[in-house]
Amino acid sequence: MDGSSYYIPAVAMAAALLVKAPALSRSWRDPLLRSVCTLMALAGLVFFFAAPPTIGEVNDVIGITNVSAPLVYCLLSAFSAACLVLIVNWRGGPPESTRRVSRSWIIGYSVVIVALVVLFVLGDAPVERLVDFDTYYANEPFVREMIVLYLVALTVSGVAMSVMCGRWALKVQGWLRAGLLIIVAGYLFNIAYLTTKFTAVIARWNGANLDYLSSDAAPVLASAGVQISAIGFCFPLACQRVGDTWSTWSTYRRLGPLWRELKPVSPHAAHGVRMSWWSPAELQVTQRESDIHDGMLSLYPYFDTAVRASAYDAALSAGSEPAQAQAEADAAMVTAAVRARAADPDGRVIDSAEAADAPRSAGSPAAASPSMSTEGPRDLVRMSIALRQSPVVAAARGQYATRSESDFHERTS
Repeated sequence: MDGSSYYIPAVAMAAALLVKAPALSRSWRDPLLRSVCTLMALAGLVFFFAAPPTIGEVNDVIGITNVSAPLVYCLLSAFSAACLVLIVNWRGGPPESTRRVSRSWIIGYSVVIVALVVLFVLGDAPVERLVDFDTYYANEPFVREMIVLYLVALTVSGVAMSVMCGRWALKVQGWLRAGLLIIVAGYLFNIAYLTTKFTAVIARWNGANLDYLSSDAAPVLASAGVQISAIGFCFPLACQRVGDTWSTWSTYRRLGPLWRELKPVSPHAAHGVRMSWWSPAELQVTQRESDIHDGMLSLYPYFDTAVRASAYDAALSAGSEPAQAQAEADAAMVTAAVRARAADPDGRVIDSAEAADAPRSAGSPAAASPSMSTEGPRDLVRMSIALRQSPVVAAARGQYATRSESDFHERTS
């Protein structure tokens, strides 16, 4: 009985709580975050104080034989309440209703905890039992009632959790539904644990001895139930994070064609600080978006609204939706501007645009607005995909490569 099977989960819960501590300090008023941290703290305490070495040590330190029994029972009751409160807050709903239901569970299990302590004080348990306290004192007045009370409290929690999670799972989809079903599976193990406990205790009441169910089988079922339920609680969050990361890297990859198109004209492409490959995906996307915007700003004098209007009409005629047609038109104007800039290596169009005092005409390349690049990464992604896939953009790329060079010579002659 070295207790390693208890201490390892306790350490894991403590580590998870430390990771959550900064967020808790910043958002203490968040009921869901408080519920998660309370659940992790109580789970760690249950594992720690339920370990046989800890049971013996607590009994010796406090100087009361078997005082660890009501302590563990109280922690289990508090943990049950924390699970119920977490589900209530996780499920959401009207704030007042959520607070009322949470308070009801907390008050109910607080009464149970007080009753457990009172019953232990009234009872008599002089012989220390580290692993078979429930069955050894199954017939002891007041201690018997304490044992039954904590088992009933755990049963109520297990049934309530199974019902709430099961009903909720029928109303949702995806990772959340999978996580809820895993929690239900974990609580089925919890119900099996309680069944073995009740069976062993009732057997003692009838003069039989099935203590091995309580001492050997029940701890295995309880451990499996807690671990499966913990996976269920963590599963939706973990999958959501993986999904978010995948989506971010997908955005980074989809921005590639537009980034490569603009890289030759981006003023910071060669001298900017490059991200290392292990940098967070969000920073990589931000860097790529920044490079794209820099490239577009450098192309501003070369944007031609005529190119954009023609491409927009062509995309609509080809059956594209208006938003998609806008992205194809923007991409066509960008690729034409890149080629116009390549035909003007000395930047004489930029110099002449800066020197002009009169307002530019609507047909002038410098009059085009770069506003199509200011609506965020979603439009940039559409433009990037259009650069690679749109036949309208491909046609504009070929059609305006020669035209851009001839227009440049006309403007600068």
